[in-house]
This record gives sequence, C-alpha cells and structure tokens, in this order.
Amino acid sequence: MSRVATGARPIDLRLAESALVGARTAAEPASFSDWFAEQSRRAWMRVERVPLDALVDWSADPHSGVIGHRSGRFFTIEGLDVRVADAPVDRWCQPIIHQPEVGILGILAKEFDGVLHFLMQAKAEPGNRNGLQLSPTVQATRSNYTRVHGGNSVPYLHYFQRPGSYRVIANVRQSEQGSWFWRKRNRNVVVEVTEDVELLDGFCWLTLASLHRLLAFDDLINMDSRTVLSCLPFAGEHVPYSGSSDFGAALARSCNPGAGSVHSTAELLGWVTEMRTRTDLRAARVPLTGLPDWHHADGAIVHDSGLFFEVIGVEVQAFGREVAHWRQPMFAVRETGLVAFVVRRIGGVLHVLVQARAEPGFVDEVELAPAVQCTPANHDYLPAAARPRHLDAVLGAPAGRVRFDTTLSEEGGRFYHARTRYLIVEDDGDTEIEYDRHRWMTLHQGAELLRHSYYFNIQARSLLACLHSVIGR
Repeated sequence: MSRVATGARPIDLRLAESALVGARTAAEPASFSDWFAEQSRRAWMRVERVPLDALVDWSADPHSGVIGHRSGRFFTIEGLDVRVADAPVDRWCQPIIHQPEVGILGILAKEFDGVLHFLMQAKAEPGNRNGLQLSPTVQATRSNYTRVHGGNSVPYLHYFQRPGSYRVIANVRQSEQGSWFWRKRNRNVVVEVTEDVELLDGFCWLTLASLHRLLAFDDLINMDSRTVLSCLPFAGEHVPYSGSSDFGAALARSCNPGAGSVHSTAELLGWVTEMRTRTDLRAARVPLTGLPDWHHADGAIVHDSGLFFEVIGVEVQAFGREVAHWRQPMFAVRETGLVAFVVRRIGGVLHVLVQARAEPGFVDEVELAPAVQCTPANHDYLPAAARPRHLDAVLGAPAGRVRFDTTLSEEGGRFYHARTRYLIVEDDGDTEIEYDRHRWMTLHQGAELLRHSYYFNIQARSLLACLHSVIGR
C-alpha cells in the first residue's frame, strides 16, 4: 500500500511549482556553493593512469583478448563488428563495454513546506575531470549494491528496491550510450516519501528550481542525474508559467497536451517503428585480439588514427566511497563531443527536432536522438557524407538564438574525462529542415514517450532535462 495519501495535487503541477519556486527554501543548504566546496574538500579521490596489464583483479583472456574481472561480474571490454547498410560508414570495428546487469539510478523526493525537493548526492567518480559532481540519491550497478567488491552498503538503497511501498513518480528502464555500451540499461526511478529521512553526510535536498540553475554550470550535474530528471512527468495541463519571455511561454505551452503539435503522437510512433524496420544494422561481439584498426600502445588500446577513444587502465584511491582502493579499465575519450537540439516555435508552441539514430549498442537499434550528435574533431577522418546535416547551422547560430550552452560530463564510472557540449539553438523558421530521419516533437509528446523504455537516447534525455531548465527564464 502506498504511504502517500490519495487525492494529492496533480504531479505535473507539483513539479512545475518546484521548478518555478523563486528563492532558496529552508530545507536546502544555506549556500549550495559553500556546501559543495566543503564536500569537495572532504571527498578526496586520486586517479592515475596505469597499463592495462597492471590491473589487479582484471585480466585479458589469452585467446579472445576480452578484458574481465576475476569475479565474472561488473563488466567486460570486448570487440564489436558493426555493419550498417546504406550508411556513409557502412562497416567498422571497435571495443565495446558489455555490462549486462541493470543498475539503479534513483532520486528520493519529499515535500518540505508544500514544495517538492529531491535528495542529491555529491559523488566523486574516477572519470570526472573535476572530481565531485551532483549525482542521484542512489547510483549503483547490481554488482555494487550486492557488494561484490566487499565494500560498504549503498545508502538509501531500500527505497528503490521496493519502490511500490512509496509513491512512484517515475520508474522506467532506459539505455545508455549505444556507441560505447552493448545493450546497457539502467532503471531510472523517482519515489516520493512522506516519512522523515535521515540526511547523511554528502547529501542535500534541492528543489527543481535549484537543480535547473545548477545545470547551467559546466561539469556539475552528472549524467545519471540528468537522465533521471528527464523522466519526471513534467508535462500536463496544469503547468503554470511565471516567466516573461515569449520563448518561455512557448516552452510552457509545449508541455500542455492541449496546445497542439505538428504531428500526432500516433504518427510519431508509426515513424519510429518505420525507422526501426528500415534500419539494417548488424552488430556482433567479436574477440578484442586482432580487432581491425585498433592496436596496443603504451599499455592502452588505441585507434590507428589516434581519434575516437582509447581503452586505458586507472588506479583509484578514494575517501568516502564504498571501496577505498581499486583498479579498473575505462574508455578515455579523445575530444569533446557536441549534441544539440534545434527548436522552433510553431503555432506558438515550442517544437524540438529529433532524429531517428541507429547505434550498435541499442537494444532496438534505433532511438530518438538530438538533431546533432557527434564529435566534430572525428569528422576530419570520416567521409564528408557522414557529417551531420545540421552541424554547421548549429555551430554558426547567432548568440541570440542559443538558448542553452553548457559542457557537461558523461558517466564517470566508465568514461575518463568524457565531456560533451550541450546546445539548444532556436531555428529561424525560414527553411524546411524536417528530413526523412528527423521529426518535430513537443515536450508533452516527449514526456509521454519517456514513460516507456528505449525511445530517447541518453544524449536526448540530458538535453530534455536542460530544456526544462529554461522554462522560468
């Protein structure tokens, strides 16, 4: 039985009120910057690169070269052979992370003085360029929360192992990077409690308004927080609007199912099904040994071009983590990526241009992605036809049309210093840019699809969280 009384106000209204609250609440830290600075001083972590063959408890299979942990848990680094019919790059090989277990990304919610707050954690990850970032209440793989590593238990885990005992605001499995993970899924879950919750060191309560403000800072809100925030049902007829700009009003209307859209949700679902049916992508896990276009150099696995990413080893010493010392392999990304939403006001309602994008690690081959998703530096090596259609327009957009521009980190537990520039650019509306694999969509349609698994990729989910953050500006 739910511990939350029935008859509560609509969740879309409560989320909007939390997003639009104008001042710091009593439940939040008196100064977030001071609180975070203190956590940074106390959550010490040292990360050093080491050769892959120096990883204690990890080894490469003598025949396949696959790198795995002695427990058989956590993850493996394998090879992948990819073939995509009728694509500018129709075949390539690469290392891939195979992590078949489903982790938990959970945020605890609670009302203070009638306003929803969310319990966030200051958490250091070995791949974070700046050490500490703001993560969900619980961010753990199954191997971690079942304590395969022999370390401490995960705080607040019990709220998410039986979320049906509480009010469930969001609960859905979602994919992660389909170009680096093989069919990786995590449970994105938000549960609300009414009982008292002990506030442990390293955690703080924040409103959505505060989280939205913090999204504007580089490398602060981590990837796992962004994906969970994107799954909040922040759309509905009750969403109020208190900003003063025409753009903000169009954004608020985009959250309202009654405001209209270029395509119906049924049409969008049919289009996604068509794109998945038409895409001929074949990906097979293969030995890491002898993987074409990749070689071992200086204790790492690198691409012959020197681009893309490399597989490295790291040694980690940490204070305040479940385990104080470990070694592991990671993907070290060479250059900063770029993802961008192109948005347009159509009939007074903000629409987002999404693309149906195929990635070899997706469960269903195709998910909805930002209009632009790439690493620009890699296109010096790739054929001209592979250059994203809207990349130049996004990079050349005048400052007045850039609605969001922040560089954020990708998942720091597997990726070393992987950063992406997240852009939201308003289109001038003068040209037709909806091509075969692109469609306009409203935010309320996005919220509907996010109730289900595998419709939006991790980059699009991050950008949806960023787009919601500008609603009150």
